[in-house]
Amino acid sequence: MTVTVIGGGLAGCEAAWQLASAGIKVNLYEMKPKKYSPAHHYEGLAELVCSNSLKAARHESAAGLLKEEMELLGSVIVPCAKLTAVEAGGALAVDRKKFSDMVTEKIVRHPLINVIGEEAVEIPEGKVIIATGPLTSGALAESISRKCGRYLSFFDAAAPIVTYDSLDKEKVFFASRYDRGDADYINCPMDKEEYLSFYSALITAESAELKEFDKEAFRVYEGCMPVEVLAKRGEDTMRFGPLKPVGLTDKRTGKRPYAVVQLRKENREGTMYNLVGFQTNLKFGEQKRVFSMIPGLENAEFVRYGVMHRNSFINSPKLLEPSYRLRSDSDIYFAGQITGVEGYIESAASGIMAGINMVRDITGKKPLILPPETMIGALAAYISGGCSGEFQPMGCNMGILPALGERIRDKKLKYGAYADRAIIALKNTLQENA
Repeated sequence: MTVTVIGGGLAGCEAAWQLASAGIKVNLYEMKPKKYSPAHHYEGLAELVCSNSLKAARHESAAGLLKEEMELLGSVIVPCAKLTAVEAGGALAVDRKKFSDMVTEKIVRHPLINVIGEEAVEIPEGKVIIATGPLTSGALAESISRKCGRYLSFFDAAAPIVTYDSLDKEKVFFASRYDRGDADYINCPMDKEEYLSFYSALITAESAELKEFDKEAFRVYEGCMPVEVLAKRGEDTMRFGPLKPVGLTDKRTGKRPYAVVQLRKENREGTMYNLVGFQTNLKFGEQKRVFSMIPGLENAEFVRYGVMHRNSFINSPKLLEPSYRLRSDSDIYFAGQITGVEGYIESAASGIMAGINMVRDITGKKPLILPPETMIGALAAYISGGCSGEFQPMGCNMGILPALGERIRDKKLKYGAYADRAIIALKNTLQENA
């Protein structure tokens, strides 16, 4: 028995790893380096194309809990992320290249995984896990559409990256919000006059022209909104979003700035930093002009400008079981952002579950459906029918978990209780289904 996994991103790598770890042969299709999507640039597997952060690491956070669950399930990417981490306060951020290289080496060297560097243009016969991500190539997308019906689309945007050496160190300061963790973020403080000038330039800057076939489907996804779109919602919107100054004190003045732009390490060496929350669709020249108005970035060297690209996902509540198996075809599983889970680790987690359940399918066992008290179980329940209204992507958050039996006012203690309950539920479920 050989299973075909299509897509060498986080979800595909996790799915392939689960299968191979169970002794099942895998043909893993990845179209790079022969062909790249509009957002991909590096030839390795598990490429991170937007942020380099895998979100919060704290146990009492949704993302921290999700990563703990993934490790209990035998994740391949979480250990790699920890070994290639760069300083990012309370978050787990990685050196993209080193992370991709490490995951690639593990996958390629596994004796049961055969990586095929070709584009899959249609759904093959036999057992298949489709983990092609939100930028599925045209021919395969058409094949999936024939099998699944209507696609839903939104747009995702990536933030610019600047070099550390080009920053004006006299105008910025290092600190993490509320002094949580190490002072890993570079903070660019703005007074009111600087902020209003920047705001005015941003909302009047020229955006890149969308391709004709994308215009009709254009929809901004709230979780990764272009900063210029956010700014147009109101003068103070950014100050309650990515430019919020709360929890930050400029050590030079002893005061909280009017607004703050934060930069986060892009690589372990700290030679490159990305602008946190500055996903954008502005023209490159406009990005240089407007973002250079940020204090400390007047002479910044942009090694990558922000880009915007189309993302697609299937109507999972109508199509998928909680095991990530296609209801209409028991040989086909889906995993990753194409299912409507939103985010790196969420995609990877769905790949783990698709892989585990494919193994159980092949070996004659019932599907492993994790309880809704777990973050992975709650996400699977949501995308397979747990949403209300029009289906939109969902990332990990405590709001999708069932309420606690007791009321806890302290937020940290409450989230800690959610996390403790989830880990106990997961361990019990794994023991019962061993």
